[in-house]
Amino acid sequence: MRKITIKMQLNVIFEIIILIFSVIIHEISHGFMALYFGDKTAQYEGRLTLNPLKHLDWFGSIILPLGLYLTGTGIMFGWAKPVPYNPYNLRNRNIAEPLVALAGPASNIFVAIIFGLLIRGMAYFGLVSSVAMAGLLNIFAFVVLINVSLAIFNLIPVPPLDGSKIFFAFLPPAAKYKFFSISEKYGLIILLLIILFLPNFISPVIHSVFSLITGIN
Repeated sequence: MRKITIKMQLNVIFEIIILIFSVIIHEISHGFMALYFGDKTAQYEGRLTLNPLKHLDWFGSIILPLGLYLTGTGIMFGWAKPVPYNPYNLRNRNIAEPLVALAGPASNIFVAIIFGLLIRGMAYFGLVSSVAMAGLLNIFAFVVLINVSLAIFNLIPVPPLDGSKIFFAFLPPAAKYKFFSISEKYGLIILLLIILFLPNFISPVIHSVFSLITGIN
């Protein structure tokens, strides 16, 4: 029983560490894209770093994921402190703003593809027969699952998620004001409902993309 408890504790620690670094990569990707278009806000504030102490949001990065794990929801979700940028410093702002928003989810998909290729390589060369390699495969699979989840969730067009900024950029001027007004009133409620019912509405999409990348059904 003691060994099982220790193993579970190690599992949750590994999962939270993977989640933290995945959301950090997501956030600094926004900052690097903003820097590419001329805004140095994130650089000046020391946020273009993988140092977790610069990015941790104690509720979103630690307490929420731990609570979700302990309550057996089957979801591991969280966030880091947003990397700041000033949209007025961006060159070609109409193009830059949606690309800055897209950079976060795109970085998560990139990470997922890299680890998905490692998983496919391990399976192709028959490297999953030993206990150690099977454990490594599980870690890689969790990296893919977390990053796919972050990408898809953040692409939902509801403020303050990245998808809302991308969607907003393609709206005609008259529709932008209406979208902004509705989002201001109901965005938080919609977001809370999405989080509460995440397994029912988004999990099938997440698992389809996960299977596509890893080959694991």
